[in-house]
Amino acid sequence: MSLQEEVEKSYDPNDATLKFVDREDDIDPLSDSCLRAEMSCGHAVTPESLTSWCRSLLKQGKYEFRCPALVDGTKQCNELWPYKEVRRLADLSVEEMEEFEESMARLAAADYCEIKPCPRCRTNVERKNLSNLCVQCTICTADKKKAYQFCWQCLKRWKGPGPRSDRCNNNGCNNKDLELLRNCKDTTLPQVQGVDRCPSIRACPTCGQIAEHDSTGCKNITCCRCQVEFCFVCLKLTPECLKTSSYFIPCSDGVAPRQTSIPVWHRR
Repeated sequence: MSLQEEVEKSYDPNDATLKFVDREDDIDPLSDSCLRAEMSCGHAVTPESLTSWCRSLLKQGKYEFRCPALVDGTKQCNELWPYKEVRRLADLSVEEMEEFEESMARLAAADYCEIKPCPRCRTNVERKNLSNLCVQCTICTADKKKAYQFCWQCLKRWKGPGPRSDRCNNNGCNNKDLELLRNCKDTTLPQVQGVDRCPSIRACPTCGQIAEHDSTGCKNITCCRCQVEFCFVCLKLTPECLKTSSYFIPCSDGVAPRQTSIPVWHRR
């Protein structure tokens, strides 16, 4: 066990760059550390609780650090913390910084770039057009002296006309997520007035991430991928939905039908 692991982290009480507060840790209320500092969102942390929380987010595949503190006892703060702030208030060691930054870089690359190995030469290929499943491998094209294209979905040599966003003509080429959207069971949202039948699986209207409602609380959920909040019932973004309703009443358009396509995330 290293010295870093043996000694619990604590703030230097003489550090004038930190704002110390006399209240419980908003991440870990049971923390017995005496000094707590205030994050930019206004919630109190200790270096131990902040490090543990951010490490847990990385393990979940999330490279953005957001505040988990409850606001009014019901909703998470969800304020985005800059990494520079996390690094400072979590008192990250050199080893921890390397661990965090390597994980962040790997997760961000996987999120912002569509990369898969070519089924022929195994070279990583980036799909630049997210609406086209037909992808060309430059290595195989140069090697064979003619265009070599494969299907992003089934990872077989491309068959049929292109471009296409649904499938190629290979047998068994289908979108599992789309099948799930079409064939999922109905569910109820007991706390939302009048919603006794709604598809149990939805695709986020912003990025296409598959999501499921836990059937408790209000009708709105926050996508774990793009962090955009939307209405699980009408599929509008929350601000638009709330123009004609509330969190526990369906909007004027009612329950949106089952989705027959998956939105493509146009990142800015």
